[in-house]
Amino acid sequence: MKEKFMEKDSTRSILSSLISIGIGLVAGALVVLFVVLTQKDMGLREAWEGIRLVIGGLFSTGRGVDGNLSFGFNPANFGNMLFRATPLIMTGLSVAFAYKTGLFNIGAPGQYLMGVCATLFIALSIPTSQVPSWIVWILAFVGGMLAGALWGAIPGALKALLNINEVIASIMTNWIAANLVTWFFDLSNLKNMVENTKSGYIYKTTFNNVATPKMLLDKLFPGSQVNGGIIIAILFAIGIYIIMTKTTFGYELKACGSNRHAARYAGIKDRRNIILSMSIAGALSAAGGALYYLSGNTEFFWSTYQSLPAIGFNGIPVALLAICNPIGVIFAGLFMSMLDIAGSQMTQLTAFNEYITDVIIAVIVYLSAFSLMIKSWLSGKKKGHTVKDTSAASSEAGSAVDAAAEGETSKDAADKADTADPEEAAAEAETTEETEPADPVATESEKKEEL
Repeated sequence: MKEKFMEKDSTRSILSSLISIGIGLVAGALVVLFVVLTQKDMGLREAWEGIRLVIGGLFSTGRGVDGNLSFGFNPANFGNMLFRATPLIMTGLSVAFAYKTGLFNIGAPGQYLMGVCATLFIALSIPTSQVPSWIVWILAFVGGMLAGALWGAIPGALKALLNINEVIASIMTNWIAANLVTWFFDLSNLKNMVENTKSGYIYKTTFNNVATPKMLLDKLFPGSQVNGGIIIAILFAIGIYIIMTKTTFGYELKACGSNRHAARYAGIKDRRNIILSMSIAGALSAAGGALYYLSGNTEFFWSTYQSLPAIGFNGIPVALLAICNPIGVIFAGLFMSMLDIAGSQMTQLTAFNEYITDVIIAVIVYLSAFSLMIKSWLSGKKKGHTVKDTSAASSEAGSAVDAAAEGETSKDAADKADTADPEEAAAEAETTEETEPADPVATESEKKEEL
């Protein structure tokens, strides 16, 4: 029997994510209402505007002549959403990939920073007057991924060789990376000395004529920061999906994540695969930082020791919202980026300040992490229905047995014969022939002939 649509695991995954998003949006609306009720100079109109921007801020086009909010297709908002979603997708892939292999990669911020550091050093140190800029871009991107892979391999090796929990090891490497990157940039000559108001920033990669190509996306979304990085991120997500579901290597990684001891018994090198898993996760996270800063639109503030980059931690709710599915990470990253755009629109167009919008986004992000729990609840509910159906079927079967014990009428027997399955009837007949005792007269004649 084919599996029903509502009983499929993929359906429950999508439903759990949608329920989480819905709960988060409702919670965000409640936060807006609470703020309005506590402010004397704000009324229901401001509350309604805030709620509309929480839900549809991506489509906001500003305020009209009459002072009311206007909505429609905003190419700048859409382009900026794609640009900001790029690192979110990559860090989400990093967390999801490690989770699928039985590891929790909370070290994405440190891997992200190490990738950014290596990328900017390569992109700004190799003169494009001697080496073509596109080659410098490739070297910077690959170099950033290698730096992230090496940094991710550290907690992986500690887990594989010494059985040290990867969460603890990753937290330690996060802060080590933050201070190392700060020290490297503090000693370098990459600090922006041209624009005096940005003394704490590193040069943009465009100062060395290195930038990610637009791939015609700037024509579709004029006025935005979008570039080809989003296409690269989507290709990475598809590649990870193929590796995890269609290759022997992906199967071995998942087998080690399920039970490393059983995998070792089956001949799989569990220690090697644990280190490889964290290395790949680190490379994906670093690729997010490389794509973000190779765009040429953004500047890196070198005093990173003050706080770890939020983009690394935001990969965790992105992965959870996507149920750690690489393809789902694409849509989860776009959704989280959309919330970021909605928060910017609220700050620019309403009286809600940036802290309120941060609270709204944080609530939605926090509730999105419950998608796995909601999926388990849906699965449990479905199993409950199955048990009830099985009990009902057993009860009906018991009633049928009682009726048979009491005796059937000839009409009931005829009806039963008419509705019986032909294959079952043939099987019963064959069994009856095999077990029916032989005719005693015929048996006696056969014995005489033998004598």
